[in-house]
Amino acid sequence: MKHVTLNSGLLLCVLLCLGGIGCGSGESTSDTAPEAAPHETVTPDSAASAGGAPARATVLILGNSLAAGAGVDPQEAFPARLQEKVDALGWSFEIVNAGLSGETSAGGLRRIDWLLQRPVDVLVLELGGNDGLRGIEPEVTKQNLQAIIDKTRARYPDVRIVLAGMQMPPNLGPDYTARFRAIYPELAAENDATLIPFLLEGVGDVPELMQADGIHPTAEGHAIVAETVWTYLRPVLEEVGAEKGCLDAPATTDASDDCEIDWGTDA
Repeated sequence: MKHVTLNSGLLLCVLLCLGGIGCGSGESTSDTAPEAAPHETVTPDSAASAGGAPARATVLILGNSLAAGAGVDPQEAFPARLQEKVDALGWSFEIVNAGLSGETSAGGLRRIDWLLQRPVDVLVLELGGNDGLRGIEPEVTKQNLQAIIDKTRARYPDVRIVLAGMQMPPNLGPDYTARFRAIYPELAAENDATLIPFLLEGVGDVPELMQADGIHPTAEGHAIVAETVWTYLRPVLEEVGAEKGCLDAPATTDASDDCEIDWGTDA
């Protein structure tokens, strides 16, 4: 099953635990989201189907240039690698990559209503790093991420939430970095969400795993990120798949009677 990439764009700043990395000025929820050229032109409805049949279960990755795979082939980015893991097990999950380079929590909040036009069974929320690099108040970032979660659950009450934790470089000061780091465990606890403590664990501080820009992971780095995400995502997919009877279904987007999906209702 091919994973779907909804958005990608020009290389912009993204979180990394390296000093001296900055990214423009602050942002509020009223800012204009950055434009991006898509890898593949899709709509929510067209992305949800292949050959006229609906996808059985959807994992939506809402993120920034890490998810978008800036600087690497799309098939080497961690979302595509997650799709490979799912397909190798014969599970009927489609990874939808809504990563956008330069994306902030406010930008993700502006996009979520459009993205929710297709059913979502698992939301992997990988946002906030660019907020920190712009010095946005952590409480504002937390509010935006909470609003994304709230909108998703209002539309699909049974959705599972996976939060990708971020950290800020120490040059932003101990108070800011501590308050920023606390956003993710707090949100996870308050929303019964699965927490990935730090998305770039074992990658962000290893120069050999970073591209020449010192910001984005190499293909090898993305492979490690995929393993990190998979550690926390796999149990969630096992739970969802067991409920829907999809774990042993063929890795195809064709619909079948033994793998039912609740397509939700309009909100």
